Amino acid sequence: MKSRRAKATDISQRVKEKVWERDGHRCIFCGDCYAWPNAHYIRRSRGGLGVEQNVVTACRICHHKMDNGTGVEQELFAQAAKRYLSARYKDWNEEDLIYKKG
Repeated sequence: MKSRRAKATDISQRVKEKVWERDGHRCIFCGDCYAWPNAHYIRRSRGGLGVEQNVVTACRICHHKMDNGTGVEQELFAQAAKRYLSARYKDWNEEDLIYKKG
């Protein structure tokens, strides 16, 4: 059985579909059409929720660099994702994207 945190950080099929449409069926970083709506802006390991405001569409290469690249690469991808998401949601706030116990 999954914990509450695991459930909260999972990306539901409904969220994936909405993100896929929002992102125009392409990686938001490089435009590759071989991409999936499953990249968390705030990582799951840091409590990042599986909500539209925290998920972007990314190709395999960009998603890997976003999660496992050099510190500089990770920062550049994080900044790009933050700009992208904050431009699409009026009251976008990073604090609202983190799982809070209780």
